Amino acid sequence: MRDVGLAEELAQDALVAALEQWPVSGVPAKPGAWLMGTAKHRAIDLLRRRKSLERKHEELGHELLGAQQEVAERDFDAAIEDDMGDDLLRLIFTACHPTLSTEARVALTLRLLGGLTTEEIARAYLVPEATVAQRIVRAKRTLAEARVPFEVPRGAELAARLSSVLEVVYLIFNEGYSATAGDAWLRPELCDDALRLGRILAELVPNEAEVHGLVALMEIQASRLRARVGPSGEPVLLLDQNRGRWDQLLIRRGLLALDRSEQLGGTLGPYALQAAIAACHARAQTPAETDWPRIAALYDALAQLTPSPVVELNRAVALAMAFGPAAGLELVDTLTSEPSLKSYYLLPSVRGDLLAKLDRFDEARAEFERAASLTRNARERKLLLERAAACAPAAD
Repeated sequence: MRDVGLAEELAQDALVAALEQWPVSGVPAKPGAWLMGTAKHRAIDLLRRRKSLERKHEELGHELLGAQQEVAERDFDAAIEDDMGDDLLRLIFTACHPTLSTEARVALTLRLLGGLTTEEIARAYLVPEATVAQRIVRAKRTLAEARVPFEVPRGAELAARLSSVLEVVYLIFNEGYSATAGDAWLRPELCDDALRLGRILAELVPNEAEVHGLVALMEIQASRLRARVGPSGEPVLLLDQNRGRWDQLLIRRGLLALDRSEQLGGTLGPYALQAAIAACHARAQTPAETDWPRIAALYDALAQLTPSPVVELNRAVALAMAFGPAAGLELVDTLTSEPSLKSYYLLPSVRGDLLAKLDRFDEARAEFERAASLTRNARERKLLLERAAACAPAAD
């Protein structure tokens, strides 16, 4: 089957059925298998309706049309029964195909698999609805023109394509966890969509360690959502959060997923390493109990595996917490000339925090003000300006 539109319809029918039934009957032990089974039954119903229509066509003498339809149905039926041909898994790999731009992959994945309307996607990403609609239309056209097979890749290609799938799911989660722009700091519905996709993916490819690593990371990060905002929606930073509000069920699920990733063997991938870092926070009952030296070591491993300026910035924070703000600032200062971080508001934000801890308040204030000018999120801007004001000298 190569009909992305038809696969979208079947997948969304299954998701709607889940939304209707799971709140009453409870989430099944294997949600991915449940969704695939439901989609398969819907597909069979569709085939039956088509056959009925075909008979009517035959009665009207459209023998050629009927013959063509019969061949198409046989192909479709064979696709349903194929061991590795689960429609949902095929749809995930198709929607996240590397031939599409990152924006197109995210939009198509949310539309086909997240069940979001074009309007909802546009609202989540603060872009015009027409822009999202065009991305989706162009994505489908690109897939058709490139004759991208509607299939699950195998062997080395599976590993290469899986990284694209995981990237898209994590991008969706991150936009929900820390909104790029707008008045809200969080968009929990996007976190929920990403988590659902991650859990389904873990059911479909249970022997891929990095899939479980990503699920672990998202589960543990999502456990903090309620504690990340105050009564008026203001951001609450990690060390200031009420850990009693962390969702212990999500933490347990995340730790189990991390264990599964580690049990599959091999070197931990970037998502599993980040999940291990998140687990250090989750296991600490208080901020003081956080194992910062281990976090710094995990960031060292992450920097070696996937070196990037953003990883180095996060490593600087861990070094500061483990060995003092001067150690962190030394690394941060090496990043100030990094072109890719020129407009990244977290660089001056982190630098301002470390300068404040070293009582260099004038410099810290300037850094916080610069960070506030770079962020497009209103809540974050307000927090940064408040931190800048706190660094100002007291009035005589």
